[in-house]
Amino acid sequence: MHDSHAPAPSGPRASDDLPPPGGLREPYGGPPEFGDLPFDDLPAAPPGGPHAPGGPPAGRAGASGRSAPGTAAAVVLATTAGAALRCGGGTLLDRLTDQLVALSVGEVHVVARSGDITRATGGAYLIGAEGSHGLADDLRRVARVARAATGPVAVLAGDLVAHTEALAVLLSAPGGGTTALVVTDGDEPGPLRPPVRVEGGRVAAAGTSLHEVAGADGTFRGALRVGEADLGRLAETAETLAGLAETGVFGAMGGAEAGDLLLAGLVRYGVHVRARGLGRLRCERVAGQEDADAAVRRLNEVDVAHARLDAAVKADDGFFATYGVSSWSGHLVRPAAALGLTPNAVTWFSAGLALLAAAWFSAGTRPALVAGAVLVYLSFVLDCVDGQLARYTRMFSPVGAWLDATFDRAKEYVVYVGLAVGYAAGHGAVGGGPEGIWALAVAAMILQALRHMIDFSYAGSRADAGAARARSAGPSAATGGPSGVPADAAARLAPSRPALPSGASAGSTDAGGTDTGSTAGQEPGERARAVPQESPPPGNPVVRLSRLLERSSTTRWLKKIIVLPIGERMALIAVTAALFNARVTFLALLTWGGVAALYTLTGRIGRSLSK
Repeated sequence: MHDSHAPAPSGPRASDDLPPPGGLREPYGGPPEFGDLPFDDLPAAPPGGPHAPGGPPAGRAGASGRSAPGTAAAVVLATTAGAALRCGGGTLLDRLTDQLVALSVGEVHVVARSGDITRATGGAYLIGAEGSHGLADDLRRVARVARAATGPVAVLAGDLVAHTEALAVLLSAPGGGTTALVVTDGDEPGPLRPPVRVEGGRVAAAGTSLHEVAGADGTFRGALRVGEADLGRLAETAETLAGLAETGVFGAMGGAEAGDLLLAGLVRYGVHVRARGLGRLRCERVAGQEDADAAVRRLNEVDVAHARLDAAVKADDGFFATYGVSSWSGHLVRPAAALGLTPNAVTWFSAGLALLAAAWFSAGTRPALVAGAVLVYLSFVLDCVDGQLARYTRMFSPVGAWLDATFDRAKEYVVYVGLAVGYAAGHGAVGGGPEGIWALAVAAMILQALRHMIDFSYAGSRADAGAARARSAGPSAATGGPSGVPADAAARLAPSRPALPSGASAGSTDAGGTDTGSTAGQEPGERARAVPQESPPPGNPVVRLSRLLERSSTTRWLKKIIVLPIGERMALIAVTAALFNARVTFLALLTWGGVAALYTLTGRIGRSLSK
């Protein structure tokens, strides 16, 4: 990390001959042509000797030592030999920093060992003449960046080979939260692919060579973005892990696992880490030149334009949304982007169709009910398209998220009103009359409002609990662990199995022939054997049952269906209204919705009581 206040050696400062950072675009909310830059054909770094950074790595660039408000930053952990592997006319590190600058990351901090030659390309900031001295120092440098940051911070492995589009997906993830790139249908866990368990679209457990994961179903790909709200927890986690590393708790673990440790630590602290899939895009770490060359070839085999469209479609949506809408709605996204439509505009169109559906339902005749059902379906299609368009163009905003959530509720309730009005008219073809229909409609509204209240209050409670845990593990907490590390933090972040002696070869087997799973000393290309998971996943019976059901695609879809998400509700309304009448629709919503509320409440209580 370049210190702008430290004296430079003879010649200009390391950053004097570089263009200002973030000169291409703002990191969020860019126009559609953002994704049309030739990301994966970036020129190699210019030849020449390395810049001569000056001074110790004391902080961030800029006259005040802080970046502009909201500026995204990245820490590249170039502490492995893989970062110096050749790629085109430069190194993997050069390629990665070029990608980050092209994505308008305001500050790129490169962490490398003492004596490593690092070079800034296109506005990247260097670590200074004195490099990092080991794993603990790596983690503390990440903590310093997190404490000074005014925007999200990405932590990336320096030996990463990735589509720029994959990095863009990570850096522009909506909601401002913490996100990790995870693959759940790719390679088995290995030396540079630590295991994770994904539940409900979030990373529920993350491993390292010394942290086991029960029921692992995916791998972490070395790219993590920490949202602004979680930067304090990132700093505290990094500092706690650094204290543990200094006391030898992690044994011979090296800098190659610094990012993996941070992910595992954040998850264990209770930070909500969203698992972001890659689809056809690729992001992988490499350990040798042959691996690097092969990884680059695999990048060129992917049609990035199609992959980007695939990535815009949510992978963890409900059953009806996935198979009844998203299977074809992606074909509407490119035309919408070409026409210059914004996601908010599509949201307004969706609301307009819902109003038309309510108007047709209020007529009460069979043809009107069928027409209303079709419009309800089309309204939901556009409700999916607005999110897909936002992800495709990366045009995210808090107003857009609020508008989408608010209109979802408003559209549903106005449809209820239209159905009740039409049924009260008492048309003979569909039956009906005013008796009790408004009571059913109001009951359906109240039930749905209660369900949303349960969801939002639970999410808020989890965030508050995570913040409380982070505060209790902070510097002011009572200490009892090694070197002043808080005792409860040490217990949470300690390895799942004993660390290897300092002279042992990681990745070796113990006396009983069991693979330790550590990867620090493995040869390039060597695959780690999976660590046997004999014990059941942690938690009470409710949590264990939930995790067991996640292992089968059938039961996983049943879990999604039973909670009656918005896609299933819209489908239920459309089908029952078109085939029967509003009374049947409301009774179906109350019955299924009641079961869903009981199921959700039981699960929430079970998870809240889980240790």
